[in-house]
Amino acid sequence: MALEWVVLGYAAGAEAIMVLLLTIPGLDGLRKGLIAVTRNLLKPFMSVVPFCLFLLMDIYWKYETRPSCEGESCTPTEHLRHQKSIMKSQRNALLIGVALVFYWLLYSVTHLVVKIEQLNQRVERLKNKE
Repeated sequence: MALEWVVLGYAAGAEAIMVLLLTIPGLDGLRKGLIAVTRNLLKPFMSVVPFCLFLLMDIYWKYETRPSCEGESCTPTEHLRHQKSIMKSQRNALLIGVALVFYWLLYSVTHLVVKIEQLNQRVERLKNKE
């Protein structure tokens, strides 16, 4: 089960790096190629959304079927295992949220950068006409 969390972590990291590279000023020469690469990667990265929903359902199912450990009914070892399981679920839910937010940011930033590029080209054409 850990492999899917590693894959999601790498996908979120790649999304974060692409957002960072798209928003750093001064990379104008690199930006056109980066926009093309990012636009081509948006569709494959869309698979992050259903993957995150699947993992969120997995966390919910594990939460619902987890044996409760309250009061005097469990040993300290079982109590510690129960607390670790809750911490892992919270960490994984945070990773899901981060991956979805970074995908949304990447989509929005890419859309805005493309629109800015189109507007700049339009301004250049209007300047050349005059």
